[in-house]
Amino acid sequence: SRNDKALADSMRDEAGLDAGAGARPLRNLVLVVAGLAMLVVGAGWLVDGAVMLARGLGVSELVIGLTIVAVGTSLPELATSVMASIRGQRDIAIGNVVGSNIFNILCVLGLSSLVSPAGIRVAPEALAFDIPVMLAVSVFCLPLFWLGYRISRLRGALLLAAYAAYVSLLIG
Repeated sequence: SRNDKALADSMRDEAGLDAGAGARPLRNLVLVVAGLAMLVVGAGWLVDGAVMLARGLGVSELVIGLTIVAVGTSLPELATSVMASIRGQRDIAIGNVVGSNIFNILCVLGLSSLVSPAGIRVAPEALAFDIPVMLAVSVFCLPLFWLGYRISRLRGALLLAAYAAYVSLLIG
């Protein structure tokens, strides 16, 4: 029937099997390169804007980095994890968060320290408060995750409340 043919054509288009399929990989490559270029430019704007905001408000750059920059760089992960959860792909949501944090700590911090002429200085305030909080939250999460292998809405609310308390301590 006509509907079956339309469905088959649509599936071929989705799979890249139509007549113009040869151009699709090149187009995708161009989009990836353009996206990476925009990401680099946007990252520069984010850092410059955050530094200007911190100086304008008289807030330390560490606090701006731990709040505004952290939220700004994590919004794509948030969107990905929420969509994965809605679609029932919960392993993607968990893998996205855990993988991103491991990547940020090991690769981003490691690579940043490699390219920095003097390495990266860790602020004494971060060593005294923020890093111990990060470690404590990590330890706190282990039993939370292992109890029934489920992060319930209540546990999710607890995690959000803990983040709100942390940000309140930073700002207040």
